[in-house]
Amino acid sequence: MTLGKVIVNDLTSLLDILPADIRKGLDEHPQLPELLEIVLDLGRPAIARFRNGEFRPSQTEVTSEDIASVTGQIGTFGDDNRAGIERTLHRISCLRNRSGKIVGLTCRVGRAVFGTIKIIEDLVFSDQSILLLGGPGVGKTTMLREIARVLADDSHRRVVVVDTSNEIAGDGDIPHPGIGDARRMQVPTPTLQHGIMIEAVENHMPEVIIIDEMGTELETTAARTIAERGVQLIATAHGNTLDNLVLNPTLCDLIGGIHTVTLGDDEARRRGTQKSVLERKAPPTFSSVVEIQGWDQVAIHANTAVEVDALLRGFSVTPERRWIDKDAEVHKATGSPITLRHTPEQLPSYTPQPFQSNTQRTKHTNGTGGIAVNFPTPNHLPLTQSNGPPKPTRIFSYGVSKDRLHDFIAKLGIGAVVTTSVEASDVVLTTKLQYRNKSAPLRFAEEHNRPIHVLRRNTPVQIEQFLKNISISWRDSEDSSPEDGLQEAEDAVQQLMDGEGSVELSPQTAYIRRLQHILAERYNLASASTGKDRKRRVIIFRR
Repeated sequence: MTLGKVIVNDLTSLLDILPADIRKGLDEHPQLPELLEIVLDLGRPAIARFRNGEFRPSQTEVTSEDIASVTGQIGTFGDDNRAGIERTLHRISCLRNRSGKIVGLTCRVGRAVFGTIKIIEDLVFSDQSILLLGGPGVGKTTMLREIARVLADDSHRRVVVVDTSNEIAGDGDIPHPGIGDARRMQVPTPTLQHGIMIEAVENHMPEVIIIDEMGTELETTAARTIAERGVQLIATAHGNTLDNLVLNPTLCDLIGGIHTVTLGDDEARRRGTQKSVLERKAPPTFSSVVEIQGWDQVAIHANTAVEVDALLRGFSVTPERRWIDKDAEVHKATGSPITLRHTPEQLPSYTPQPFQSNTQRTKHTNGTGGIAVNFPTPNHLPLTQSNGPPKPTRIFSYGVSKDRLHDFIAKLGIGAVVTTSVEASDVVLTTKLQYRNKSAPLRFAEEHNRPIHVLRRNTPVQIEQFLKNISISWRDSEDSSPEDGLQEAEDAVQQLMDGEGSVELSPQTAYIRRLQHILAERYNLASASTGKDRKRRVIIFRR
């Protein structure tokens, strides 16, 4: 295992409760230390599951006597149909028929592992509340157990583990040594977990509370109550990404809750949005969100409030990515929203999976009677070096009169040219009808992340308005000073160093905004572009 050395496996305790023929078949398997779980279903041969496949340790069908023999050697099943073996971390879950009889068992191997929090130890020791996300089997509970041990033993903090299914600290009255000196509160039934969470704060004065598998509205409310009392809360929830959490009506309260707000006409016009928008209701319960993508790979949202706000405004958020190599060294790939680019030298040798599909697109009205269809650029593209303002905008026209475009460009005197190749274009101009047909040039533009402007009607008025927007941008680029823009960004960095959470810069051209994003990255800060047309500007914030 890459992350560390297994310190407590205790596999023998689990093998000892199995039928003799199954135990014998497993003893002879060369990958026994990597065993994940054993499945016993009535009338079928047993299945042993490993990280790289399955194995049948015996061809004999499992009988009712086999299942009864196993259940007779373990603890009592709770309301969640889970039980354990005393003083171990192994978990046995049962399947029942309609009359309540047990007809299947899943015997899952529990392990305590050193080093699982090395990849996020700076967050763990920051006193901030942390939410761990990830699907089943990625190591959420293993990481929670190690966090409890390290905070209790190494930091000498008062840690209480709220253990609903005895999965964190094992079965029985004595907690497993994997949680160190942390204290454990057992939960009689999963429906009472929220009550035990509050009881832990009121009765035992913890500095840290550890919770596994939060999933109900009552638990999210209890978590907010705990966080408001100044207790560090570290918990897990099912869901692979921060996006999943935002869309989950039950768990979204963990990141501040989402509600619909009706904006005034002026504010909606300023934002360039509809009057009804989604906004965060309250400060997030968890300051940071960690997406566990594997045993040796995570994605970190270090400032939950800022990144949730960005997602609700339609931005694509790129988390910081960390992974551990074969030499147990932690590597980081710093990401930031929207416009950040990396030079080839900054790219890691191994690039984790992207947070969002690069072909995902968003649509918004642009105030000119048309629709701008924006395609996010891939996260890792080299910077385009430039020593001055942007070059003239190259427009590829599809279904719009090129002669009319030439006439308006000459009339307005703007920095734009009409190109005959979609490959050489900066923007594609087309009509609503053509866009619906998805002809080959438009498919190429989508696949290669070219912005597409769709005219609602192919009229001179709308063509002229589209070009006027380009004209505004071009005139601004001639008047803007990169030095002034960079100085403003430097001043913003100093404000952030002095404690500000975020600083919004003045509107700038695309060229200067790109320089400001690069400057923010050099100081290990995050940045995003917001606003439209002449009001488009950069926000710099701490990760």
